[in-house]
Amino acid sequence: MSLPYGLITPSPTLESAMPLSQHDVAFHTSSKIYIAWISVGVSLLAFTLKYAAWTVTGSVALYSDALETVINIVAAFGGLIALYIASKPADDNHTYGHFKAEYLSSVMESAMVVVTAVSIAREAWISWQHPIMPDSSLLGITLNGTAGVLNFAWARILLNKGARWRSPALTAAGRHVMSDVWTSLTLVCTFSLVPLTGFLWIDPLLASLIACNILRVGFVMIRHSIGGLMDEAPDTETRATIRTLIQQNGKGAIEAHDLRVRAVGAILFIDFHLVVPAQLSVENAHTICDHIEHALKAALGPALIGIHVEPEREAKNKNAIIISPCLQD
Repeated sequence: MSLPYGLITPSPTLESAMPLSQHDVAFHTSSKIYIAWISVGVSLLAFTLKYAAWTVTGSVALYSDALETVINIVAAFGGLIALYIASKPADDNHTYGHFKAEYLSSVMESAMVVVTAVSIAREAWISWQHPIMPDSSLLGITLNGTAGVLNFAWARILLNKGARWRSPALTAAGRHVMSDVWTSLTLVCTFSLVPLTGFLWIDPLLASLIACNILRVGFVMIRHSIGGLMDEAPDTETRATIRTLIQQNGKGAIEAHDLRVRAVGAILFIDFHLVVPAQLSVENAHTICDHIEHALKAALGPALIGIHVEPEREAKNKNAIIISPCLQD
């Protein structure tokens, strides 16, 4: 028995999830696209500031940083397109919707973060072999630092919204922008510390450490993105919560087994077999299913739930979710 599908507000905690109307769902989807548009604008503004910093100082390092920001602009447009595709409703060719488009954007962002890390490591190696005293310019440092502060503030917003709405695209964008923040921080430290200390090795050392950290972030992003594309199950706590909810809200059924769960962004896909007494009417069985479905959605947020009803002779007992064993003959 397949049950109808509905959406409610994505929430960072199970306790705070509340039902949404169709109007609210549409507003939530449009909000993600609105955030993606702002990302494009922030990336363009950061590029303008960094380009201005390069023209003021003539620094090759600042020029490289400005070029790297071009990747952010491309990624922002890619995220926008992915969110637009993901927001499209299910159709005859994509009967489960287009939610996984967000993971494609996340993979792209992850690859760009890795490229950024490799680029910084390359510059660090060249600087280590041929150290140069950077051309200090208060205006150039200020412009680049302002771009870094702007990116840091926006990265925090993206990460917050991505976690709250369980959006792989927004989370990946936040991590990507944050990697750019680390680059800006390295440059500001270099332009400030090297002239004061005279230690030219500070520049490549800081750059190398930042590259390693960004590379780590990039591989974590790739891991999560591929996990989503491969229909990875949610965390153990979420799966345990699902089993508990089925057990607590399945009164009238005997057991549930063959539970399968996968998460696609903000959407959970849940299906299982529900064993009921053989003499139970179809209407009563459907009522039990509705009760379980509503409880799952109220606690977990957006979900597509499929429940296959079986007679008691199909009970497995082993690894099953025992609901009312006394109903079994």
